[in-house]
This record gives sequence, structure tokens and C-alpha cells, in this order.
Amino acid sequence: MTRIIAIVNQKGGVAKTTTTASLGAALAELGEKVLLVDLDPQASLTFSLGIDPEDIDLSIRDILLGTTSAFETMIDTDDFVDLIPATLELTATEAQLVTAAGREYVLREALKTVSDLYDWVLLDCSPSLGIVTLNALTTATDVIVPMHCETLSHRGLGQLLETIKEVQQYTNPELKVLGVLPVMFDGQYEHERAILNDVKRTYGLRVWAPVPRSIRFAEAPARGRSILATDPNSNGAKAYRELARSLLTA
Repeated sequence: MTRIIAIVNQKGGVAKTTTTASLGAALAELGEKVLLVDLDPQASLTFSLGIDPEDIDLSIRDILLGTTSAFETMIDTDDFVDLIPATLELTATEAQLVTAAGREYVLREALKTVSDLYDWVLLDCSPSLGIVTLNALTTATDVIVPMHCETLSHRGLGQLLETIKEVQQYTNPELKVLGVLPVMFDGQYEHERAILNDVKRTYGLRVWAPVPRSIRFAEAPARGRSILATDPNSNGAKAYRELARSLLTA
């Protein structure tokens, strides 16, 4: 059965795109078939995998508007994962979907034509809780929440979990929160350690080993590859490999 994981947090700058690309590459290294879906109008995932969004003719926008199929938009990448790309045009799609019938289910229906070809589909969500992100949560089997261990992210986690409860109640009762992934973590700061411990204590969620802060993550998109390709022996790459292995046994 295909696992569809939404990588979601309404706060920006918490490594959702890095997590999607790195986890996808790590799963592919383990022999899994992986599809990544860029659901952010900034198209950072698309760019990070070596594809210029301005050169794309068909994207996730066309899928959501029903003008093309998911299969027609898919692109092979050098990280051995397939990609459904995004472009800036996705921004206008949010407003167009608001009035559509069954608007929360559009992505689920569109991906049915291709999801069975993959072991994993990873959805890189935008930093918002708009209709496109609600589509992701309605489509997903599972959620991973990347989180920077600081006060505003901690506060936002509670808000996100309330939204997920509403999705479970109304559109996707089978949705599960797999856990929280601390990112950009620097254990020398007492504040970060305190936030991490409070997340474990407050929410009762699985909290994976933190992904360490590293400039290598910022350098990887410039080369159009994930950190598993640009710096495979780094602690960051090792952290995502460990996350991938844990998902295979979950």
C-alpha cells in the first residue's frame, strides 16, 4: 500500500522542503519508489531538485484545475525520485479552488491515477493552512511536522494539530500524525532543548532525533540535488537516512 506523507507546518522556514527532498532521496537509496509533489507556489522543492520553474509547461496547478493528468506533469530527477513540480501560478489556484465542489478532495482524486506506482508519495506543503494544504491533509495517510525548536514554532504546533483534528473529523478520518521532526537543531542552546522536551511532554507525539543545523543544507539547492548527494557523509544526511529507516519499520 502506498504511504502518502504530508510534510506540513504553517510556519515558514522550518525545513519542509529540505525534509521532503532529503527524506525522498533517503527512501530512494533504500530501494523504494518515491514521488515528490511540490504544493508551494514558491516552487522551492522544484528548484532544489535542479528544475527551473520558469521552464515548466505543466505543473501541480494544472492537475488541481483538472486540465491535465498527474502522469503528464511528472519529471525524473537526479536524486532517483519523480517530481510533480510547482510554479508561481499556483498562487492563483487557491482562490479558484475555494468555490469548487468537493474542493478538499481534488488532489486525492488526481493522485489516484499514479499513486499505486510508488511506495511513497511525499507532499511538500506551503507555509499556510489554505485550501491547497487542506487538500494535502485530506489526501495523506500520514503527517510529519518539521519544527524549529523555538517558541513561535511550538505555539504553531498546537494550532496545526487542531487543524489536523478537524481534517480527521470531516474529510480524512484515517489520517495519522507520525511525529515531529526537530530541524536546524543546535543542542548547545538551553532554549532549544527546553522546547524539545516540552513538545515531548505536551503532545505525546513521537519526536525523532533532531536534524542538526548545517550550512550544507543551504548549499545543496544551488547544485540541484539533496544533501544526500552533495554531502552524503554529513550528519544531516545521516539524520534523514535514519528517519527513512524508521519509516520503513513504522
